[in-house]
Amino acid sequence: MKAQQVKTETALEPLAPPTKNQSFWADNLRQLWANTWSVLKQLFKNPLSASGFIILLGFTLVALLAPWLAPPPERHFNPYMIPQDGYSSTPHPPSVQHPLGTTQNQYDIFYGLIWGTRTAFIIGIIVIFFTLLVGIVIGAVSGYFGGWIDEILMRITEIFLAFPSLVATMVLVTILGRGLDKVMIAFIVFGWMAYARLIRGNVLQAKENTYVEAARAAGANAARILFRHVVPNAIFPVLVVASLDIGTVVLGAAALSFLGIGAPEGYADWGQMINYAHNWILGTNDDKLAYWYTIFFPGLTISLFVLGWNFIGDAFRDIFDPRLRGTR
Repeated sequence: MKAQQVKTETALEPLAPPTKNQSFWADNLRQLWANTWSVLKQLFKNPLSASGFIILLGFTLVALLAPWLAPPPERHFNPYMIPQDGYSSTPHPPSVQHPLGTTQNQYDIFYGLIWGTRTAFIIGIIVIFFTLLVGIVIGAVSGYFGGWIDEILMRITEIFLAFPSLVATMVLVTILGRGLDKVMIAFIVFGWMAYARLIRGNVLQAKENTYVEAARAAGANAARILFRHVVPNAIFPVLVVASLDIGTVVLGAAALSFLGIGAPEGYADWGQMINYAHNWILGTNDDKLAYWYTIFFPGLTISLFVLGWNFIGDAFRDIFDPRLRGTR
């Protein structure tokens, strides 16, 4: 009876256990494709989620086509380093040679934004992947085994939660040194706790279902039950939160680069592009908008990227949460 209730209260079908007459992987691949197609159909029913999908698709195409949209100059060994057209401290307005203008020290804004798209995806995907991995393992083990294991892991989680995340990240990046790899390490170290607590609560509920009892009766060990049966049916709310956090991670990395402790000098990163503009935001005494392009284009790019992920995350929440389904 409990198994039937879980099936009706989840947005997607749970992964099927292996049977004698069916291949486990083939059956679950078919189910995964059916679930993916169902999610895509529901995404496009909502104008906001469809807009988010289109925005992210556009950024994905820009990242893939970066070598053709903004070709690196000859003998430019690192394409992520923005080429300079001189060393003047005064930004230059958009022109044929520089479609979006240049920043101080003559870094090309168009080149920086195009290759910065790849930087944003790299930061967001790597950080979320590893924070999810750490959080899911710790939270799932804690919730499934309980007892002293749960106490130790949750107390460790609460110790990390006691630190202000942004301040702790800034301190760790300062200790490790400037660089986006250091930024990603800092975000991973102080970013897994929310996932651990969320997956723990879901595992506590999922492990009481009858299919878990059936797996135990069949002789399955704890690791197999946990990661084959419990986690796949408890992970969807965590994935929703992760989709919302990708934009937050990119925004945080941009903030660190703006403060000068993120990307190295001249690296294609959106936060650094805004850092180059901070001296010119107020323009001149005669024209307050004289250097509007130095802040407008990087700011618009970051806003659209974060907005796209937020739209997608809200749509995933509506799809996977049965309490919200059909209310919008």
